[in-house]
Amino acid sequence: MLELIAGILLVAGAVYFVLRPILRPELAANDTGDAAGANEGEDPDDDFSPRAVALRALKEIEFDRATGKLSDADYDALKGKYTSEALAALRAESGERGAGSGSTVERTAPRSPLPLSTCPAHGPRPEPGAQFCSECGRRLGAAPGYCARCGTSLEREARYCHSCGARVAA
Repeated sequence: MLELIAGILLVAGAVYFVLRPILRPELAANDTGDAAGANEGEDPDDDFSPRAVALRALKEIEFDRATGKLSDADYDALKGKYTSEALAALRAESGERGAGSGSTVERTAPRSPLPLSTCPAHGPRPEPGAQFCSECGRRLGAAPGYCARCGTSLEREARYCHSCGARVAA
């Protein structure tokens, strides 16, 4: 008989513990340390700055495109829009930071000591380490085993290109 009473009390306590947040939410909120007037469903760490919103939108459209929810045309339009918004927000933010210093520093990318690969038809290519032309698909002259002038495949130990007659660099 004692076991039955202990079991009923244990079940009643468990039911009370489970139903307490539903029946009296203000007590449950105060017990956990939350403020009674806190906004439910909002994360206080959310950043609603224009920069953060634009960057989150870019991530979201990347995900939607990867999952097939967004067509390429829509993706291109949205990416252009959100990229320009993010850049404007970043420039405004850097303008606020730089306003106190009074001087603006122009930063340029360092020049590569390696020569750019060149296509016989389209000239130097901007892609570093490219072996093929991004416009016509020809093999670039700087690729090993190929002629620097015409892009033709060279024979082993060749001193001259058999197609255009150019001297092969040693």
